[in-house]
Amino acid sequence: MLHRFPFRAMGCDMLAILEQDSESAPEILKDVPIWFEEWEQTLSRFRLDSELSRLNRTFDQPIPVSKAFWEVFQTAVWADEFSQGLVTPTVLDAMLEAGYDRSFDDMSQEQFSGMIPHHVENHSLAMVVADPEHQTISLPKGVRLDFGGVAKGWAAHQVMERLREFGPCLMNAGGDIAISSPRLDGSTWQVGVSDPFKAGSDFDILHVKGGGVASSGKDRRHWRCNGLLHHHIINPNTGQPVDTDVMRVTVVAPSVIEAEAAAKTAFILGVENGLAWIESHPSHAGLMILESGEVFISQSMPDYLQGAMHAISK
Repeated sequence: MLHRFPFRAMGCDMLAILEQDSESAPEILKDVPIWFEEWEQTLSRFRLDSELSRLNRTFDQPIPVSKAFWEVFQTAVWADEFSQGLVTPTVLDAMLEAGYDRSFDDMSQEQFSGMIPHHVENHSLAMVVADPEHQTISLPKGVRLDFGGVAKGWAAHQVMERLREFGPCLMNAGGDIAISSPRLDGSTWQVGVSDPFKAGSDFDILHVKGGGVASSGKDRRHWRCNGLLHHHIINPNTGQPVDTDVMRVTVVAPSVIEAEAAAKTAFILGVENGLAWIESHPSHAGLMILESGEVFISQSMPDYLQGAMHAISK
């Protein structure tokens, strides 16, 4: 039986699912929101007293960090290298310049007053000094961090690892989905790919036995600033929200951490280069939906898809 536990954290709708033969809900599911609260208090840039916010206020001196913070930072370093600098935690100032200066729960998507964003120089993550022996991080002046989707992917993976000893499980952290293994009967988990043009509807269904699924796009987290539409995904090469006709990218990968970084990388690269980049990673499968409604998929994506797709181009 599938036991579902929905809750809200990190500004997103969350859903933990654990499958067991028992009809009574496992007590462990009640702990999941507690774990997220602990991680949010560590990793959120929207909480002034969080570990991340305190680090972002201190420059040129080594600051001891917690185990969770260190792990997420190392995950961010990996994502930066994996994406060749496109997915990096050093874009905080650019996001603030674009108007993303508060939790999305507190923002109006219809109208947000602010300045028209200008180019913000992005600093290399290599400028950050991390000491693994003492587990300290030192930020140079002018560099502040935001873990964003990396933190959500890491958290989803952590929950999956903790729940899997109790049975097959799935953790959906605002679209970053970690899956432990096939279901008890050996079947796949069905993961809906939401339709970016029709709220509340699925574009198609993915069938996934394990690993991770993640999406990156501009159809959900966007707002208007002085009449101009902005979204939260920054191109570090320009310091501004990505200028692309791609609406959303969904990636299936061996882990949710890989899927999250890959989806964002492909979104930033655009349809042609993004699809080629996905194809260069044989363990990944991708689906890209454009503003026009056109759909592009990688060669391995049909293995996960169900149902007729509209206007597929390759």
